[in-house]
Amino acid sequence: MRIGILKADSVREEFQSEFGDYQGMFQRVLDSVARSALEYRTYDVLAGDYPESIDECDGYVITGSRESVYDEQDWIRRLGDFVIALHEQQKRTVGICFGHQLIAHVLGGETTPAVRGWGVGVHEFRVEDAPPWMSEKLGSFRLLCSHRDQVARLPRDARVFATSDFCPVAGYTLGEHFVTFQGHPEFLKPYAEILMQSRKELLESAYDKGIASLAETTDEGLVARWMLEFFEQ
Repeated sequence: MRIGILKADSVREEFQSEFGDYQGMFQRVLDSVARSALEYRTYDVLAGDYPESIDECDGYVITGSRESVYDEQDWIRRLGDFVIALHEQQKRTVGICFGHQLIAHVLGGETTPAVRGWGVGVHEFRVEDAPPWMSEKLGSFRLLCSHRDQVARLPRDARVFATSDFCPVAGYTLGEHFVTFQGHPEFLKPYAEILMQSRKELLESAYDKGIASLAETTDEGLVARWMLEFFEQ
């Protein structure tokens, strides 16, 4: 199976020697649970790099980004157009954080700044209406998070499967071809920690709570398995 990574941001240059870039993070976590070898193709959408054909890959992952999906930037508009094409062709796609928000935003929903501010560190999400590709169904799961925006309104026919008091739309499906997560299964705790440290003044009161939450367990391996089961279904 070939997975296309639509890379909507890069790890800050001073952190890359230790943590690599986002495409490598996704490859690491997916390879760690894969039952057979996976192929990857990375598309730097900020630089206008896209597949010549949607069928160039079996499925796609839209990464997180420091930008907001409602920002008036050409590359965001073009990626939004590609999301519409993926939707029209019902191509299996996983949206993570920015990707989760963008899919909703361009397909009739809405993403806005979160009323409760930044969500950082480990967050727990309740599973509701578990999709069929969740072979291991749990009542909740935990992921590292780093976001100031949230999906405020879902597109028509989208169904929430993960929620929390802080983030009511933490994961949703749309048809059988889109699944999204607000959290980051690709993040490691040391990367989440250094990212929070670099944004300490911006995060204000969320910083201490986010740092303290790193003592909690996370379920990135479980979510990575869900992603692969979704692609394989």
